[in-house]
Amino acid sequence: MTQSALRLALAAVLALGLWRGALANPSGTAGYDPLETFAPLTLPQPVNAYRGGDGAPGPAYWSNRADYEIHARLLAKEKEISAREVITYANNSPDALDCLWLRLEQNFYKKGSRAQFAAPLPKEFLKKIGDAARFATTNGFEFDSVEIDSGGKPQKADYIVSDTRMQIRLARPLKAHHKIRILISYRYTIPGIPGDRTAWGRSVNGDIFSVAQWYPRMAVYDDLRGWDTLPYLANEFYLDYGDFDYDITVPADMIVAGGGELLNPKDVLTKDEIARLDEARASDRTIYIRAPNEVNDPRSRPATEGELTWRFRMKNTRDVAFAASRAFVWDAARINLPGGKTALSMSFYPAEAAGDDAWSRSTEYLKDSVENFSRRWFAYPWPTAINVAGPAEGMEYPGMAFDGYGEGWTGKDLFAVTAHEIGHSWFPMIVGSNERRDAWMDEGFNTFIDVYESEDFNKGEWAPKRDGEYAPGGGDPVEEIQKTLDDPQAPAIMTRPDAVKEKYRHPITYFKTALGLVLLREQILGPTRFDYAFRKYIRDWAYKHPTPSDFFREMESAGGEDLSWFWRGWFFNNWSLDLAVKSVSYNAGGPSKGARVTIANLDKLVMPATVEIVFQDGVTRDVRLPAETWIQQKEFELDLDSAAPIVSVTIDPQHKIPDRDRSNNVFRGPSRSQHASAARAK
Repeated sequence: MTQSALRLALAAVLALGLWRGALANPSGTAGYDPLETFAPLTLPQPVNAYRGGDGAPGPAYWSNRADYEIHARLLAKEKEISAREVITYANNSPDALDCLWLRLEQNFYKKGSRAQFAAPLPKEFLKKIGDAARFATTNGFEFDSVEIDSGGKPQKADYIVSDTRMQIRLARPLKAHHKIRILISYRYTIPGIPGDRTAWGRSVNGDIFSVAQWYPRMAVYDDLRGWDTLPYLANEFYLDYGDFDYDITVPADMIVAGGGELLNPKDVLTKDEIARLDEARASDRTIYIRAPNEVNDPRSRPATEGELTWRFRMKNTRDVAFAASRAFVWDAARINLPGGKTALSMSFYPAEAAGDDAWSRSTEYLKDSVENFSRRWFAYPWPTAINVAGPAEGMEYPGMAFDGYGEGWTGKDLFAVTAHEIGHSWFPMIVGSNERRDAWMDEGFNTFIDVYESEDFNKGEWAPKRDGEYAPGGGDPVEEIQKTLDDPQAPAIMTRPDAVKEKYRHPITYFKTALGLVLLREQILGPTRFDYAFRKYIRDWAYKHPTPSDFFREMESAGGEDLSWFWRGWFFNNWSLDLAVKSVSYNAGGPSKGARVTIANLDKLVMPATVEIVFQDGVTRDVRLPAETWIQQKEFELDLDSAAPIVSVTIDPQHKIPDRDRSNNVFRGPSRSQHASAARAK
């Protein structure tokens, strides 16, 4: 027997006997404790008459309503909005309200606002805008009058302003199931580049105004804490639903993109533009309403001097936004919705943003995203979906996205941000979660649905989703998340958003949440059960205000699983998973009598996992270990009845689940050729 043959024979003998790997717990924690991971989980919000044990709204659930009538004027030279609004507020709660709270987001830009201390601008953004813009501020909202309509007689309101909030103290309480009207005249200066959610900026053919958070709006009074009055520190919104009737008066040479339906096209469009809109409503191909070569043509506007008033209506929404510019190109196409319904996909952008790799495909991206999300999850409810290229980059409002143009806003990047921002129409614009307290319920859910839109669009043209929201380093999201799980400073998903540093905002709020739902869909519940439960959650909470507890309960009840171990490890903590092949041995008498594989769980998280066993005779067997494998034990012995020697054992061979240390996931015995050589050597 040669020396090489002897080594092969010894390797085979060792494999036929016992293999035991050296295991360590690199996290430095106490390791896995079944009683900790599978302990009963008390969810933050209790079950009561308002919120049921199955996660759906309870029999006594209520939410208040705010309808808005707004008449606004854009003073383009002064960069100012002046407006009058009437809010009709319906108190559907069982409580009498002594006061009313309103949100004043424009006060975010006032010198000395809380946000300037709590949420400093990221360094990379400061470098981009420069010091002059960095320290630019406005006066916020300035009020000419605030009144309460009492029996048709407006009376001056008793109010105070505190940072980004206004409290109106009522002379007589607003009784349960009664309404009140609030009349406000106000104005404010539109911020420049620092206004990343409402701003104005220059384009080649004129200024672009992307206008949002532009009117005082009602805070939410709910069953959880009464008035929810968190100040606006940059994390987004929590608003009640209502109907919006509003008009915007602008210089006559401007085009206005407004959320909802344009009510007076004959007053503000040319006959050609009206005809093209009608053509677009019947076309799956993008149709120019105003082409790039028409932007500077005075014939593309019904008037070039004075002002025109654009009137819009949007029903059952929690907000509206608009954009205006003389520089806009405008195109549109039909959106095909379930049940034979349709809507209109529209894009507004400056001529320099056009191009086959740029904004000329925006309407196509928008149309496909709305159709996909409607088909998969819940039908889109509004008459239009709009994408605007302008100075406010990457921001969402109901039925409207504000995005950028130029470098970084082409190809896959433009597709990804378009799908993401319009996807917010589902979370949190339809499913009205509280972004100020639970940002993961809109950003994370929306990033999750983006994953499947990326796979589906144009047969995977821009798949897989690997943008900075889902895989921050651009790699495999399952591997990328481990960097966050290994970071002892990384907060849990359930952390209040205002307390999450910018470094962790995307990795935790967007990426970890999205990957958690992917794991829940593809590894824990399976697509059939997950999709049923997730659709039910959306349907039950459409135009209402769910909490994290409602979501957790609904996914368990409709999905048919106790998922407390998953909520605890992935959402309430930043735990890691570390599964390992501890040993591989054969029963007495060798491989013909069967084998035993011992799998160990070394860290706090558990997850269903596939174990792949490859045998010397070419047979491969997959064994699925459910999460309950670890409900009583830290190690599990897997008995195999195969008569052939084992070539390899691999935990999670396709890397579907995050695992801290993959080096201990694999056992490799002698290969088939080594077995054959050892047999010949004998």
